Amino acid sequence: MVPRSDADVPAWVAELGLPGLIDIHTHFLPERVMNKVWAFFDQAATHYGTEWAIYYRHAEETRLQVLRDLGVTTFAPLVYAHKPDMAAWLTDWALDFAARTPDAVPTATIFPEPSVTGYLTKALDAGARCVKAHVQVGAFDPRDALLDPAWGLLAEAGVPTVVHCGDGPQRGEYTGLDVFEEVLRRHPRLIAVLAHAGMPDYGTALELVDRYPRVHLDTTMVGVAFSEQFASLPADWPSRLAAHADRIVLGSDFPNIPYPYAEQLAAIASWAETDRRLGAEFLRGVLHDTPSRLLGLGA
Repeated sequence: MVPRSDADVPAWVAELGLPGLIDIHTHFLPERVMNKVWAFFDQAATHYGTEWAIYYRHAEETRLQVLRDLGVTTFAPLVYAHKPDMAAWLTDWALDFAARTPDAVPTATIFPEPSVTGYLTKALDAGARCVKAHVQVGAFDPRDALLDPAWGLLAEAGVPTVVHCGDGPQRGEYTGLDVFEEVLRRHPRLIAVLAHAGMPDYGTALELVDRYPRVHLDTTMVGVAFSEQFASLPADWPSRLAAHADRIVLGSDFPNIPYPYAEQLAAIASWAETDRRLGAEFLRGVLHDTPSRLLGLGA
């Protein structure tokens, strides 16, 4: 069975023998910030050359209920800054959001500024289990000396960082997996989760997984019809995943996706159907067990 609609998802998850889904890449933000993000996507035809209608454009409580109805039992609500003096208060907001939302894990974000080590240390001490670094939106160099102590802190703490450093959906001044690899060379113990599987450079992303034992890929917007229009997967993608089955984690970009959540799950399921070496065990790892391990959720 492959989920064809959101209504199919809970039964599909139960059929796999999972207690639920763990999504490492969702977005919850202060209302005024989220509204600005949505306004940006309203102009996606100008920014990206394609329409991008937010599928889950609802009030916060409704969005939370949608995730619960889908069977998402745990999620990482990621926040990100696009200018200085923004990351600290967004991190505070994310920590507070998790404190009042039982199924959300505490998260943080970073930006190259003198205060980054201070607010990151505070967030880690407060229990942050996942960090977001958005190189494209932040338009910053991940190799910036101001960030070096932060990468070191994260590597030492073993807290995963979801890093949007690929060139998709649009190239930035400091995007590119070759740029971020310089960070990995300095901090090889960093648990880096390459957002969107490094879109569009999927092959290079898998090479980084080969070279760095703590690098993972998330599935966010990978292999769905919308993304296939501008960043199609290589034909041998399922077979190449077989060697990296324990380094792939569920990410969705909920709620900022222009299609139903089930489409992402159907894409992942299709990979398992294409290569028999993957199968149900691979799905259980991607959808639950591997993100559970990264987020330190225990059994």
